[in-house]
Amino acid sequence: MNEIVLSVTGMTCGGCVNSVQKVLTALPGVQSVEVTLTPGQARVVVDPARVDRAALAQAVIDAGFGVGD
Repeated sequence: MNEIVLSVTGMTCGGCVNSVQKVLTALPGVQSVEVTLTPGQARVVVDPARVDRAALAQAVIDAGFGVGD
């Protein structure tokens, strides 16, 4: 398992945190997700054979948030 940390932009409340957590948790290969409002980030433990950073970032973007570098 690998940990990937994404910088998430556009989150303003607990509902945003829950939305990001929900979309990331739904991806295949995701073992655990911890999303924090301050700083805006998501720590995701994944099976690298099943999901990659790009897929995680795309899920966050599709949910209406941004992903920083």
